[in-house]
Amino acid sequence: MGDYEHVLSKREDDTVTITMNRPGRRNSLSEPHLRELLEAFTEAGESDATGIVLAGAGPVFSAGHDFADVAERDLMDVRALLRLCTDLMGTMQSVPQVVLARVHGLATAAGCQLVASCDLAVAAESAGFALPGGKGGWFCHTPAVPVARAVGRKRLMELALTGDAVDAATALDWGLVNRVVPDDELDDAVAALLARATRGSRASKALGKQTLYAQLDRPEQDAYAIALEVMASAAQLPGAREGMAAFLEKRAPDWPD
Repeated sequence: MGDYEHVLSKREDDTVTITMNRPGRRNSLSEPHLRELLEAFTEAGESDATGIVLAGAGPVFSAGHDFADVAERDLMDVRALLRLCTDLMGTMQSVPQVVLARVHGLATAAGCQLVASCDLAVAAESAGFALPGGKGGWFCHTPAVPVARAVGRKRLMELALTGDAVDAATALDWGLVNRVVPDDELDDAVAALLARATRGSRASKALGKQTLYAQLDRPEQDAYAIALEVMASAAQLPGAREGMAAFLEKRAPDWPD
């Protein structure tokens, strides 16, 4: 597969594994990282593979948007970044392959959005899921779009308003993931579910997947259009700026009124 700086893409038999490979940055989603993920998914989607696994290197799955990348952007640039992220989520759902998230450690904000945007997800018992913007300065507007469609309104509200993480067992109960297994059984569980989900006619399954999303997600595009604009605009608010500055400076935030 392609040669990337922030992503590893490897094919074995009929499965392409795309691994986010910024462990030192907790696999946070900078613009270059998002572009490579989009390119890797596009490349895998154009192949004759039947399944794609999305994984993360290092101690966590993904910490979401990279504040170091966001903090210096103006409104137009934040909008472009969020549009790129939204394009990635849409591509994951539009490729003909079954896309399965292999989740370990934390999946927060846009990292949780990645999990919710995959067709299937298997989590290790160590995994945790959060939309942390609710307790910070930059609310998780766009990450909430696919999460809402996975867990329902009240559970979405709890995730989004508290910003607190839920454990893997709760994520399973809420419908955010399909399986939870001991950490040392994660790879076997991923392979087993993907094998079951990729049986049968590839063309039939591809059309079936795309048709499912066409009927289920017709309102989602409208939701993304609204959430993207609000989240881009919200990046300019004093609370968002302070939250990012505090994070980058490793200090407690001094929230403005």
